[in-house]
Amino acid sequence: MAHASQPLLIELFTEELPPKALNRLGHAFADGVAAGLSARGLLADGNTVTPFASPRRLAVRLSAVLAQGADAAFAEKLMPASVGLTADGKASPALLKKLAAKGLHDLDVSTLARESDGKNENLVYRGVAPGAALTAVLQGIVEDALTKLPIPKVMSYQLADGETTVKFVRPAHGLVALYGNDVVDISILGLKSGRSTTGHRFQSSGTIDLPSADSYEDKLAGQGRVIAAFDARRDNIEKQLRDHAARLNASLGDESDVGPLLDEVNALVEYPTVYVGEFEPEFLAVPQECLILTMRLNQKYFPLFESDGRKLTNRFLIVSNMALTDPANIVDGNQRVVRPRLADARFFFETDKKTSLASRVDQLGTIVYHNKLGSQLDRVQRVRQLASWVAERIGTDPKLADRAALLAKTDLVTGMVGEFPELQGLMGSYYAVADGEDPAVVAAIRDQYRIRFDDAVEDETAVAAALFIADRAETLVGIWSIGLVPTGDKDPFGLRRAALGLISAFEQLAAGDRLGTGGEPFTLDLLLERAAATFGTSAAAVIVTEVRAFVFERYRNQLAATYDRSAVDAVIAVTPPLEEVPARVRAVVAFGALPEAASLAAANKRIGNILKKNEGEGKIGKVDPARLVDPAEQALAATVERLRPEAESRFAAGDFSGALTVLSEARGPVDAFFADVMVMAEDPALRANRLALLADLHGVMNRVADLSRLAAA
Repeated sequence: MAHASQPLLIELFTEELPPKALNRLGHAFADGVAAGLSARGLLADGNTVTPFASPRRLAVRLSAVLAQGADAAFAEKLMPASVGLTADGKASPALLKKLAAKGLHDLDVSTLARESDGKNENLVYRGVAPGAALTAVLQGIVEDALTKLPIPKVMSYQLADGETTVKFVRPAHGLVALYGNDVVDISILGLKSGRSTTGHRFQSSGTIDLPSADSYEDKLAGQGRVIAAFDARRDNIEKQLRDHAARLNASLGDESDVGPLLDEVNALVEYPTVYVGEFEPEFLAVPQECLILTMRLNQKYFPLFESDGRKLTNRFLIVSNMALTDPANIVDGNQRVVRPRLADARFFFETDKKTSLASRVDQLGTIVYHNKLGSQLDRVQRVRQLASWVAERIGTDPKLADRAALLAKTDLVTGMVGEFPELQGLMGSYYAVADGEDPAVVAAIRDQYRIRFDDAVEDETAVAAALFIADRAETLVGIWSIGLVPTGDKDPFGLRRAALGLISAFEQLAAGDRLGTGGEPFTLDLLLERAAATFGTSAAAVIVTEVRAFVFERYRNQLAATYDRSAVDAVIAVTPPLEEVPARVRAVVAFGALPEAASLAAANKRIGNILKKNEGEGKIGKVDPARLVDPAEQALAATVERLRPEAESRFAAGDFSGALTVLSEARGPVDAFFADVMVMAEDPALRANRLALLADLHGVMNRVADLSRLAAA
């Protein structure tokens, strides 16, 4: 017989919860309670879980919860019958002790089942366990859910009795536990459950009595002026923001900036209302990024842009926690608050421009980069050497690259960046414009902190690419040289990001056909060696090897998210020029789809194993045609000689897919060779010649990638 279900509501009312953690806490609490009920068989079919999270409450409603779980049959193995029973079938002392420990003193041992597990005949106690009662287990479930919350920092506080201390993310002041229309008696954090909750701090009509679990949202919204559901409140704010922006023929700007601010503001209000504020147009003479940052970061306002989303206007949107008929005081108050901050930004900008970036360079000597690597000025000198060297090799002006590297970090000692560190690089570019620096230098300073290069490197961006590459190479080699290698999720110096940045730069240099355009080779190894030389480290070769492996490992992880892992591994295994990796991976993926691929990959793996086992026989020489005595080996040698020129030609032209397609023609002769020829012949000369032939084939096959990585395990 099916048990009837009812909705269950649990709410914990608290002081203001951490805004950035609120949504995560709300979902974790709801999931924890649901998991606890499910584990005890108390969730009915069709149950839905609704999490609630507002600045001062965590809550969950489950739509279909059973008062009593279903009874469940169980079987518990006690011990082998030979241990539990005496010769005359009576309970042994060991069995009596076991039964007593389980509260089964009066159990008739003849009722115990005997079951074999293949080794022993065991005594098994069978019975029916009554289903869990909601009223008996709910407190433990809620306590467990609260204990497992991802709390950023726990607070200890004293309860009203003046003696008991409890711990939670914030002090809790109210507890609701309703099953249908009834209160479930539980006690959490020193609070006894009831049906009363608290609404908006200022606009609620008083204490709110909840008649049932299903009345929660409507009662809070209507009487309490609280939208309890995080997502519903967020949707409400977003609609108001977009409606206001549309009415003003404005835009909220870049959507990637809107979302995070919307989440944060949503965690600060219970009953959001959006109002329009404005500031004096003359503040727009300040770089708009400064104004945007101070409004978003400090005031949590939404700046408004012209309809194209690019140019800032002098209006902004305020998300208030007060819904008023006349919001004039709120709007005026917010405008008064933001004005001094904008004035500060204008002051910093105007004051900073009075001192050129070039005259600030020496001040970098007072800023420690790392105590083992010197000051920021020391770092600048290393990056200058690298940037000039890179510029020569990618066909751009080394003097401009040197100038960009010299000035790149000077905005660190400006007032604006001191106030807003997030603007470093960007402010340097504004000050470089004011100083009359070359546009290429301005662009390089502006783009130095980009996460990656996204466009093919052209003449206009080549100086920026040189600085970008030099900065990351210096970081990777320098930080690696002092042993601060990333571990787990810890990467305080951003070496993973630096490696991915380098990868993107090489890709875009290749896209812009700028590799080697300066008349000198430019590879990852040469770059890392040059970077190591600027530190004068005695372990340069080791560091270069380790950093190169680190960069390729980052590439492997990045590409494996898009391409077949075995294809990626095959390419990474031969550590090709960095800029060729994507094209080679695509070629290997295409090769893997050919009918010949599986056989050739298996053969390649077999060849590699044979050659490895015979490394001790001395250096493998060249193939002697006169010693090719078997028709199958003659055919294979002829195939290698026939295919090699075409494969090499296509490889040299960067047609990696074509090179592999050419090699696919070798399948028949390769299969025949392994079917008919004994590689490890007794005659040493014959054996050596066959090994030489396989080495030749192996070399031709693995120019693009290590094809053995495609073979089935």
